[in-house]
Amino acid sequence: MRSNLRVALMVGFGIALGAATAGLGADAPEDPYIWLEDIHGEKPLEWVKQRNEVALKQLKSDPSYQKNYDAILAVLDATDRIPFGQVYFSHVFNFWQDETHVRGIWRRTTIDSYETQSPQWETLIDVDELARVEGKNWVYSRASCAIDMTRCLVGLSNGGTDAVVYREFDPVAKRFIDDGFNLGEAKAEAAYIDADTILFSTDFGPGTLTASGYPRIVKVWRRGQTLAEAKTVFEGKNEDVLVSPGVFQGRAGATALISRAVSFFDTEYSVLVSDEAVKLPLPQTVDMKAEIDGYLIATMRKEWTPENGPTIPQGSLIAFPLKEFLATRVPPRIAVLYAPNARSSVQRVAAGRDAVYASIFENVTGSVHAFKLDPMTNAWRETRLDLPAGGSTGISSANEFGPEAYFTYSGFLTPTTLFSDKGEGQPKPIKSLPARFDASPYQETQYEAVSKDGTRIPYFVVRAKTATGPAPMLLYGYGGFEISQTPFYWTGTGLLWLPRGGAYAVANIRGGGEFGPAWHDAALKVNRQKAYDDFIAVAEDMIRRGLTTPKQLGIMGGSNGGLLVGAVTVQRPDLFGAVVCQVPLLDMIRFSKIGAGASWVGEYGDPENPVEREAILKYSPYQNVKRGVTYPPIFFITATSDDRVTPVHARKMAARMEEQGHDVLFYENTDGGHAAAANHSQQAEMNALTYVYLAQKLGLGPAAR
Repeated sequence: MRSNLRVALMVGFGIALGAATAGLGADAPEDPYIWLEDIHGEKPLEWVKQRNEVALKQLKSDPSYQKNYDAILAVLDATDRIPFGQVYFSHVFNFWQDETHVRGIWRRTTIDSYETQSPQWETLIDVDELARVEGKNWVYSRASCAIDMTRCLVGLSNGGTDAVVYREFDPVAKRFIDDGFNLGEAKAEAAYIDADTILFSTDFGPGTLTASGYPRIVKVWRRGQTLAEAKTVFEGKNEDVLVSPGVFQGRAGATALISRAVSFFDTEYSVLVSDEAVKLPLPQTVDMKAEIDGYLIATMRKEWTPENGPTIPQGSLIAFPLKEFLATRVPPRIAVLYAPNARSSVQRVAAGRDAVYASIFENVTGSVHAFKLDPMTNAWRETRLDLPAGGSTGISSANEFGPEAYFTYSGFLTPTTLFSDKGEGQPKPIKSLPARFDASPYQETQYEAVSKDGTRIPYFVVRAKTATGPAPMLLYGYGGFEISQTPFYWTGTGLLWLPRGGAYAVANIRGGGEFGPAWHDAALKVNRQKAYDDFIAVAEDMIRRGLTTPKQLGIMGGSNGGLLVGAVTVQRPDLFGAVVCQVPLLDMIRFSKIGAGASWVGEYGDPENPVEREAILKYSPYQNVKRGVTYPPIFFITATSDDRVTPVHARKMAARMEEQGHDVLFYENTDGGHAAAANHSQQAEMNALTYVYLAQKLGLGPAAR
């Protein structure tokens, strides 16, 4: 059920333009670059054009650029990639892009065909052709189908923005339905309750959005009604982050839920019964994941003691008996499926027809556990599935109407393998990504650094087995929104970085979810500096171990990770040799005044709160960068169409650093939204520019012939 808007909230920030001078206090001088917040204004776009020309001239003239671009594009367009998909009833749905399908195709195949080496795909929508015929810059966003598979809701965005246009599609006739459930462009959500009914939220006009710019009203729309006739079933408050609909489909029918996010991390859930929203007796710190046989499956962001049961530890996986509650309206006894320890966490959860699956990580390496309800004893039984160890395990998809479930395994030097399980708890490999580079000369090692307050911070390093001294090192981190950095197959570094004598590291700093909600909460709001202390500690630890030197150490991060690298650059400019700052948040005094910035107050704190403002002001990169300090060279990458973070932060930071005389490069793509790339060629360009920049600044060896 997880809302696409909620997923967007997990990785980014706001949209639009706030009041030009609101919120500036005595401790934040007048902003001379506020004019760059006019995202599509003629003057700001001319400023962007000039800086793009400088960046592209410097980087594309490098002999390595075209080689990098060609190598990355070949991998992105390769036809031997694993076609990950969503299994639903008897089919697997997949969105695919390659050299021929630049914008992509949405397609499906049968489950049996999917598990062969050469699935027989049926194209449903050719987005390239659709964009050509309609003269639109369409980017595929999402799709879901009704339970009888006769209708689907397809979300398309203009240039990769978070705002989408929902259009109803007939997968049999392969055409859009003119008089179907169609919604105009907005940050909307919609899901089928049945083939003729949807639960949805959208922009209904003035006063219908939250202060963060997201929908606050949910309605039920039945086929044959006009949009105006749709019935309001829930209405949130202006100060909420958002209110969103979601529907779990299963063999017992549909469970329609409404989530009211009162803050980023606090959500109130209601279930829809005969068009009435019935509030669930759960704390706002619950995070809903799935539904199976009348049980809602969720994780606990905080410890909780129910009225009729023992205390449930923070981070636990629970089962709430929804069917029992609706029959009695009495809070039922809740089952704990899994309770983590201090160094473990529940990462992803999905439910199939017969089992709940959870990806569980211990010390940042994963496994998958299956939980089944014994109908005789009404007890949940746990099984750890036989998957490889030492890397990342994931849940690709689970079928609510059949026994099938698909899992993944990958590592820093191990390409992804897709496993299939037919409900027997015995996953078998069915597809593997071919190796994109020769991993045999390299090794991965997990280390620990000690942060400023004594907390031990794990991190991974990948480098040559024969390495004996310091080397150009790329350090990557995120540290926010409970998002974990677990082992992954990083093709770009394997192709373009490691063979030239480079190494890379991934830091598991606080603010992420590597060790559950507590690991995230440790760097929340006024404690944000702890995430930056952790990242600095990892950098210092690598230097102390002789893995790299400050002049050879480059750092990279995007979105909240862009804020991370921006903050540590300003705080410890002596520690780094180059910085790549992608789609970042940087002006932390104005972040809550820009677009949906109010959404992130739960993560960063409120700049209007004196105590929280004081903490924010100490680390906000835009307010702390100074003239006369020698900072490492920095490359900002952003996108005009990013309506989540917006390009405002990167523009203003680059302009201020330029004016102060620092070494700055800036590139703003037009399309791509928060990803800064809408297709494979744009992704290849962004990667090629990044690796050329880092190689130039960190003294990487010559490119392999």
